[in-house]
Amino acid sequence: MSDRNPSAGEQAVRAALATVADPELHRPITELGMVGEVREGRRGRVRVRILLTTAGCPLKGRLEADVEAAVRAVPGVRDVTVEFGAMTARQRAELGERLRGESPRVRGVLAGEGPAVYAVASGKGGVGKSTVTANMAVALARAGHRVGVLDADVWGPSIPLLFGVERPPVALGGAMLPVEAHGVRLMSTGFFTGGTEPLVWRGPMLHKALQQFLDDVHWGELDILLVDLPPGTGDISISLLELVPDARVIVVTTPQPAAQRVAERAGRMAADLGVTVAGAVENMSGYACECGRHAPLFGAGGGDALAAALNVPLLGRIPLDMGLRESGDTGVPVVAGQPGSPSARALGDVARSLPLGAARRSLVGVSLPLSPV
Repeated sequence: MSDRNPSAGEQAVRAALATVADPELHRPITELGMVGEVREGRRGRVRVRILLTTAGCPLKGRLEADVEAAVRAVPGVRDVTVEFGAMTARQRAELGERLRGESPRVRGVLAGEGPAVYAVASGKGGVGKSTVTANMAVALARAGHRVGVLDADVWGPSIPLLFGVERPPVALGGAMLPVEAHGVRLMSTGFFTGGTEPLVWRGPMLHKALQQFLDDVHWGELDILLVDLPPGTGDISISLLELVPDARVIVVTTPQPAAQRVAERAGRMAADLGVTVAGAVENMSGYACECGRHAPLFGAGGGDALAAALNVPLLGRIPLDMGLRESGDTGVPVVAGQPGSPSARALGDVARSLPLGAARRSLVGVSLPLSPV
């Protein structure tokens, strides 16, 4: 920008651009330094230059449409041309540092004013824990809440597949931007591995990655963060619950006794760490046929038994139907793709039952960041 005084028309255009939010950062593009030169031409023609945070921005088309619509609404503007450039490395680094400084932390012993954090656990794989997580997130987002999903299932990340996204997150200096899909902000190790490439990291590297996902990701203002834990009671789950001590845990099982018993171990692990167990969810609770019949393919009673053993409420029973099965292949969660299906309605009920607002964990036995003077 030059030192010249902008015309009244240019000021009006820039004021209109201040109403356009970056689709990833959810902040006005003028505030982020993304608006470059604004030129007025004859007969109501306006040319606007937008500096993208990354040259290959996947949401460029959406941003272009939003900018054009905002400028066209300015009185006297008849034609709009949007040109794109990219921020310099220095501009990106400065923006990243600024975002890191402003981003609310989602962890910490005294994070009582942060988002509600729910960690979704299971005793074994294959019970649909990630599917439950993904659909609860979409249901909450469709209800108007600001939702994030942290895929901590580092060895078998399913969240990118369930949401139908493959693009990596944008990095700005020391900050990473979540990938957004279906109104939910996502972060997963699956974004950093190609296709079926395995993640061969040892414990210290995984622990560091989780710390970065919590501290270096610009989640923005969130109402709720859902964490998809790996199955079982391993080191990653323990580390995550220690990093986010104010989380609540939801334990997922199927009706089968074998799944229920190992799921109980996951719930007891959380309780032993002083983490609140919010409730249990029974997934694959029978097959809901389009004919109206309900077939208990995997037996019955696992959810009730788990809730009773952990002394927590049973938040819901999720039936298995064709919509739920197909959603895992199409990358469109059933709550978004087939909201009227039995599984979508049940998942929506579970999501609506979750209290928002950060949990306040008892500080008894917790080390506080204090030292005698």
